[in-house]
Amino acid sequence: MTARIFQPPKNAMQSGRANVRRWRLEYEPAKPREIEPLMGWTSSTDMAQQLSLKFNSKEEAVAFAEKEGIPCQVLEPKTRRIRPKSYADNFKPDRLI
Repeated sequence: MTARIFQPPKNAMQSGRANVRRWRLEYEPAKPREIEPLMGWTSSTDMAQQLSLKFNSKEEAVAFAEKEGIPCQVLEPKTRRIRPKSYADNFKPDRLI
């Protein structure tokens, strides 16, 4: 059973970046989900898929996985590009449309 360690992205419904600095350890699904024939719901017998652990740093998460003997894959977050914007740029004569 392998695990992945990653930093979750910010919530798209909010502008704040709270709780995105924390690292998360989640297990990869061992079996695919099954569709229940009567109601059409999806279900799984894999209980480790419901487990999600949060850590303050990547090193803590990797150390925990190594201590417990869990093979893990570390996914580095994408760097965020911030383009400086100015309200006055909207009215420049050489503005690109």
